[in-house]
Amino acid sequence: MTAPLLECRGVACGYEGKPVLEDIDLAIDRGEIVALLGGSGCGKSTLLRTMTGLLPPLAGEVLLFGEPLYELPNDDRDRLLRRTGTVFQLDALFSSLSLADNVALPLHELTSVPEPVIREMVGMRLALVGLAGKEGRASTSLSGGERKRAAVARATILDPELVFCDEPTTGLDPVIAAGIDAMLLRFRAVLDGTFVVVTHELESIRAIADRAVMFAHGAIIARGTIGELSQSPDREVFNFFHRIPEQPLPLART
Repeated sequence: MTAPLLECRGVACGYEGKPVLEDIDLAIDRGEIVALLGGSGCGKSTLLRTMTGLLPPLAGEVLLFGEPLYELPNDDRDRLLRRTGTVFQLDALFSSLSLADNVALPLHELTSVPEPVIREMVGMRLALVGLAGKEGRASTSLSGGERKRAAVARATILDPELVFCDEPTTGLDPVIAAGIDAMLLRFRAVLDGTFVVVTHELESIRAIADRAVMFAHGAIIARGTIGELSQSPDREVFNFFHRIPEQPLPLART
């Protein structure tokens, strides 16, 4: 068996010394798409920040490609993180740059690839996400779905082994969201990539995830395949997957 690409061992994460999640044990294997899910404020995005090197854990350790991420010197940590990509929730495109320049940014910042090759790589990646011919568009003129696609193109331009996605379909209409899901599956097939996706969108979870990890009350409360979780004997997990409110609103009297 090969070692996991990413491991959390006894991780607590939070802000200003106050944990949002505690005692998190989690492993991500090569080639899988794992959904981190739960209600708003459950800590899934906080854990993602800790996995991506942005928020040191309050306890425990994060192993990235078998190395302790937060114990490494900065140069070694940066070396590991360059093997990953991140799609941020708000896409994080720079309004002053064109679509092509936004996608090319990691190539300019992290490589010495010649400019003609950069342009060719950007064109190929934009074609893969359905944005061919729009290289010169201002990022501010893109639709919400186009911005998400551009963010995925930028996050994957260096062909990372592991891609983190924070709410990639939130705020999109169902058709556009389904297109983003299909694109992630295509990238997994083309790049042999591994994805960790934070989401609460049930349609996306069912469409792309090999397995899911659900958070609540500061801990992991369930993990398994989508079929297993949707039939969980745990009421909270079952209700999440079947959209059953914990406390149904009373019917209005007429």
